[in-house]
Amino acid sequence: MKKLILGAFTLALAFTSCKEKPKEDDTSMTAEQTMETPSQEGEWVTLFDGTNLDAFKAYNKDTLSSQWSIKGDALVFTPAEGRHGSENLITKDEYHNFVIDFDWMISQGGNSGFMWAVKEDPKLGEPYLTGPEIQILDDKGHPDAKAGRTHQSGALYDMIAASEMANPAGEWNHYEITINYDANQGVINMNGDDVVTFPLSGEGWTKLVENSKFKNWSDFAKSDTGHLAFQDHGHEVSFKNIKIKELK
Repeated sequence: MKKLILGAFTLALAFTSCKEKPKEDDTSMTAEQTMETPSQEGEWVTLFDGTNLDAFKAYNKDTLSSQWSIKGDALVFTPAEGRHGSENLITKDEYHNFVIDFDWMISQGGNSGFMWAVKEDPKLGEPYLTGPEIQILDDKGHPDAKAGRTHQSGALYDMIAASEMANPAGEWNHYEITINYDANQGVINMNGDDVVTFPLSGEGWTKLVENSKFKNWSDFAKSDTGHLAFQDHGHEVSFKNIKIKELK
């Protein structure tokens, strides 16, 4: 009798195990299906690899001067003596949703920045009049840092401070910046950490602008598509390994 009971128990256990297997397979299949879902991201495209500046031009101009030059594998801006006006570097192409990835190094006492959704207009002298800026600064040596953390490196300039500090002037830092209007989210990743996350439209964005110096700027952040800009703020700054991936 004991053998019969044990046999029946073993058979029932085996039957139960067989019935549970499809659940495990279903879970595995779901994971596989998720992995096989077509990606909504494009391929990485190199904008600068140390060999040429073909992807760029000067803001409101068709060419670039020697102030922007290639030194080793870096793109370096060195302001010319006795120059008149600025020469901001912008991409020839315009972008909507994207991830951009690059290294940057600011000089002692230096100031620069990265902007997106920049529009060219002869009546406008600077890209920051249209495009929001992510700060690049010598946080120890430039006076703008005294205005607070929203003016220091990693910040969405004059809007949101970064949660971490950048490496000091003369050392390389890394940005991976995501701008996704469809998801209504921007993310600034600095040196491997997400340091700022922000909305790109709606009430959240409106409040950020209203509480900033840009509140009454008529052309500021009026477009969700535009050129990308690397700022000439009159100080030496270096960039390298610039690549971009458009989000579809």
